[in-house]
Amino acid sequence: MNLTQRRVPQVFGLGRSSSIRSFKSIDSSSITRGIHVFQCPDAVGIVAKLSECIASRGGNILGADVFVPENKNVFYSRSEFIFDPVKWPRLQMDEDFLRISKMFDATRSVVRVPKLDPKFKIAVLASKQEHCLIDLLHSWQDGRLPVDITRVISNHDRFPNTHVIRFLERNSIPYHYLGTSKENNREDEILDLVQNTDFLVLARYMQLLSGKFLQRYRKDIINIHHGLLPSFKGGHPSKQAFDAGVKLIGATSHFVTEELDAGPIIEQMVIIVSTLCSHLNSGNFSCLYSVMNILLSHQFGFCFLFFQVAPSLSLPPHYHFSCHVAKMFRCKLYFTW
Repeated sequence: MNLTQRRVPQVFGLGRSSSIRSFKSIDSSSITRGIHVFQCPDAVGIVAKLSECIASRGGNILGADVFVPENKNVFYSRSEFIFDPVKWPRLQMDEDFLRISKMFDATRSVVRVPKLDPKFKIAVLASKQEHCLIDLLHSWQDGRLPVDITRVISNHDRFPNTHVIRFLERNSIPYHYLGTSKENNREDEILDLVQNTDFLVLARYMQLLSGKFLQRYRKDIINIHHGLLPSFKGGHPSKQAFDAGVKLIGATSHFVTEELDAGPIIEQMVIIVSTLCSHLNSGNFSCLYSVMNILLSHQFGFCFLFFQVAPSLSLPPHYHFSCHVAKMFRCKLYFTW
């Protein structure tokens, strides 16, 4: 699908340095960041009204992205702004954006103020390989992932004195071992455990979630795939890449759908395979796996960014968001919330 991207000029929002200068009279500790996501039928004046709404309350726009798909009468926007909560109370902000939503018959209008709003609750599903899980847990501990991890669920039993179990116990995060088989995938029990979550993360969870599970959960699920989708789907993507002789490898975070590794892509990272990897053979993928681990270590931060806003959108099951919207939201506020 061809897309039209409208880069909003400086008249819509000042650059970061100009924005901060305009708030010099305010105690810096009171300056708060907000994010607004908007979807409605395309029309004249939407950008102007959004800008006016923020400016009229003393807010200042740091950045804005607008997308309008060609041949479709739909408008998408994402605005990042700063404001003073004293001048613009949180409840008033909701009312102001609701008014614009009604004005343009919006299908989506979501406001997030990470400093004031509750953190999203997530559950993490993992299997035996735990490098992704460990990186996620330590990123969360360092404050780089502003979410609440409610529990970790795994089809692999871990001994009490392992690194992961000790970490979870220190941080009061429950660990649930649910061994699976061909006859029993334990999805009913998983659903019972994740009912109060906002979304799920599959951190090298080597089990397929059924369409029935997706229909019953009805919220977003993201997966980290150690391959550059849409190529090399399914198991052993590193071996598939090696056998194909590719010169680019990567990692992908994407939404989970009923079709394996086919959901809309949120973010990807790539690395060039050079002659330094020429010693690899079919029985030795250590270099390739090492690269994958590096990519995946960074990937967790990126995959979570979208969900600072996305879970609140109540998107349809199995589709969640179109690819072009997923790209629009990617990597906007890493290390800033």
